[in-house]
Amino acid sequence: MEDVPSTPTAPDAPDAPAALPGLPGLPVLQADCANCFALCCVALPFAKSSDFAVNKPAGTPCKNLQQDFRCGIHTRLRDKGFQGCTVFDCFGAGQQVSQVTFGGRDWRTHPGTARRMYEVFPVLRQLHELLFYVSEALTLPAAAPVHPELRRALTETEAWTRADAETLADLDVGAIRQQINTLLLRTSELVRAKAPGRKKNHRGADLMGARLAGADLRGANLRGAYLIAADLTGADLRTADLIGADLRDTNLRGADLRGAVFLTQPQLNAAQGDATTRIPPTFTRPTHWT
Repeated sequence: MEDVPSTPTAPDAPDAPAALPGLPGLPVLQADCANCFALCCVALPFAKSSDFAVNKPAGTPCKNLQQDFRCGIHTRLRDKGFQGCTVFDCFGAGQQVSQVTFGGRDWRTHPGTARRMYEVFPVLRQLHELLFYVSEALTLPAAAPVHPELRRALTETEAWTRADAETLADLDVGAIRQQINTLLLRTSELVRAKAPGRKKNHRGADLMGARLAGADLRGANLRGAYLIAADLTGADLRTADLIGADLRDTNLRGADLRGAVFLTQPQLNAAQGDATTRIPPTFTRPTHWT
C-alpha cells in the first residue's frame, strides 16, 4: 500500500464568517457573486470550445467582465457560447477569498493582491467543495458510523478556510483531499448498501453516449464516470454515488435522482432534464431544462 501523506495541522483561526443554517461555524457553501471580486472570471483560464466562445489565460479578466465585477452577458451566457460559466460553482470560495482572506481589498484597487489572490482562490475552492461533501455525509443516517471522523474533518477543514493567504498558498490540499476522500468512500459504501439488488460499479467508466434509458442504477458507483451525452431517460439513480461524475449534456429527462449521493448543482446545470426529472428538494431546477 502506498504511504498516505500526513495531513497538515489546521491553524488556529479568527471568528468564522456567516454560516449556513443548521451548520454552525461553516462558511456559506454556495456562490455569492455580489460579495466576490469575480475571481472565477479572472483567476481561471478557459479554452475555446463548446463550453467557451474564446480563449482566456489565467489572471486575465474575461472580456465580458464589467467594472462593477458583474458579467455583461449573465442572462445570455448560453446564447453567447459561454455554457461553461453556467455550470461552474465555487462553493462559496469566491466571497471567502474576497471578503475574509483579503478583507474586502479587490484586485483592481489593490493590484498588489492580485497574484496571491489568484493563487489562493483554487485552493479555497477545493476546501469549500470538501466541506460541501462532508456536510452532506453528516446528514446521511446510514453513514452514522463515520460521523465522528467526518465531524473532525469538517472542523479541521473549516479552520483552513480561515487561514491567511500565505498559509493557504503553501497548503498541501491534496493530502487533505486524500484523507477526506477515504471518509467519503466509506460513507458511499454504507449508503449504497441500503439499495436493493446487486449494485453496478461504473467508477471512472467511459459511458459517453451510453444508452442507459430506464436503467436501474440504484446504489450504483458512478464516481468520476464520464456520462457526457449519455441517455439516462427514466433511469433510477436513487442512492447512486455521483461524486465527480461528468453529466455534461446527459439526458436526465424523467430520471429519478432523489437521494443520489454527492450530487451537486453544477452537475444538474450541465445536464439536460425536464419537468419529470425528480431531483432532491435542496436543489434548483435549471432554467434551461425543457
